[in-house]
This record gives sequence, structure tokens and C-alpha cells, in this order.
Amino acid sequence: MWLLFASLAAISFGMRGILYHWSSKQGMDRNLMLFGVFFTGAIASLAGSMIFGQTWTISALTGLFMGAFSFIANACMFQGFAVGKPSLIAILTGLPPVVVVTLAYVIWGETLSIGHMLAFILIIAGILTVRYSNDLKVGNLQGAQWGLLAMLFFGFNDMAGKLSTRLEAELFPTLFYMFSIGSLCFAVWWQIDKNRKRKAGSTTYSSAASQGRWNERNTFFSGMAIGLTNFFGMILIITAFKFGITGLVSAVVAMNVLLILLYTRVFVKEKFKRLEVIGMTICIVGMIALRIF
Repeated sequence: MWLLFASLAAISFGMRGILYHWSSKQGMDRNLMLFGVFFTGAIASLAGSMIFGQTWTISALTGLFMGAFSFIANACMFQGFAVGKPSLIAILTGLPPVVVVTLAYVIWGETLSIGHMLAFILIIAGILTVRYSNDLKVGNLQGAQWGLLAMLFFGFNDMAGKLSTRLEAELFPTLFYMFSIGSLCFAVWWQIDKNRKRKAGSTTYSSAASQGRWNERNTFFSGMAIGLTNFFGMILIITAFKFGITGLVSAVVAMNVLLILLYTRVFVKEKFKRLEVIGMTICIVGMIALRIF
């Protein structure tokens, strides 16, 4: 059961990644778009809690940690891409399942069987192979600190999600807190960045913000539409955490990168590299191993 929910979460987050990729090519303001993404989650979660009559308990406040960790992880990842090697940041942001497995063992004593460990290693190896770039060198580690921080906080986010299920927190109130704090953080970040550009005397920014196809209004509402994939992905991954082993769920969901690769092959017409094909094959073998064991 958990494997089904984790796989569906990977698909949902893969769709989110595809839409993120698309939005980045449209010239949208990233922070405003992400404000819209999290705002949709907050509204949908509030509606869900009311429809299903879920109770608002103290345990649901774990969502605040999820939102804060998600925001910090994204901020570190974007900073890493801005100042460092994209290949290095991509590899490090593929490693949160390792953080999750380690912390779940230390904190909760979760262990993997030999079969599960083999499957986990195959999936992580496949993901890293897919993300590997030939321009990565040991002496070329700019932005590594930001990538490491992103890796840690993405892992912390998964751990907080698992914690909410261990505390038996209601799903939608927890997600409301998560999306609300994330929405607030991205809104503040957007305003700070907007004011900074205004003080710098950027007339092109003011013009772009009020005119054109991707003005502030269209960017925000586009983010809200994209937010539906994030909202459903979070429902699925929390449900998977409820029934499955934390590290394995995290590893399966991290395979969403494969869907993004398929998108770039079919629609962007990018050809697969040999390592990407090898990595995808290893991931599939790992999934089969999970199903067998």
C-alpha cells in the first residue's frame, strides 16, 4: 500500500517539477510563483479540514516545521544554483533519503531488511547516476555548502512529515500549517526582493511587474494552479509515511526526477545521455526489488 502512495507522490511531484521547469522558461518571478503554489495548498488544506471535520490538535503544529524546512531547503537550493555548479547542487539535492534513513534509525530505531537495503541502494545509485554531470570535478565545489544545507533540510522536511503521522496529527490541519508558513515566507522574500530591485532603480523590473503576459497577477495565479500538484503530492507522501518505512518512502518519491527527464525527452526534445539511461534502469531495478522484498 505504501509503495502505491509513494509512487503516486513521485508522479505528482514530477508533474510539479515539470511545471516548475516550464515556469522558469516563461520569465516568471520565482518567489511570487512559489507564494502562489503554497497559497493554494493553504486554502485547499483549510477546505479539506472543514469538509472532513478534522480536529486541530497540537500535534498538527508539526506542519510549521514542515513549512519552515521546505522554505529553507528551497532557498538554499536556489542560492546554490545561483553561485555554484548546477551538477553538484543537483547531486546533493538527490541525497535527502540518505539523511532520512540515518535520522530515522537514530531517532526511531527504524531499520531496513537486507532486501530493502539493496533496493534503497539501487534507487539512490540510480538517482545519483541520473543527476551526475561530466563537468563535476573534485576541485570544482562552488556552492557545496548550499547544496549540503538543502540536502539536510529536505531530509528534515521528510522527517517532520513522518513525525506528524507518528503523533497521529490530522492530515489537513497539518498541511494547512505547512503551506501557511511556506506561503508567508515566500511572500516576504518576494517583497524584500521587489523592494531591493526598486531601490536599485530597476525600471525594467517595474515595467515587467505591471505589463506583459507574466505580470504579478498572472504569475501568482499560475503559481496557484501549479500548487495543486504540490498539494496532492503532499497528501500522498504523508499517507505513504503513515504506512511505510520513512527512508524507503523518501527514496521512492525522490524518483520524481525520472518523470522530469521523460518530459525533457518528449517535449523539450533533449536526448538522453548514456548515464541517464543507465540511472533510470537502475532505479527501475530498485523499484522491482522493493516490490519483490
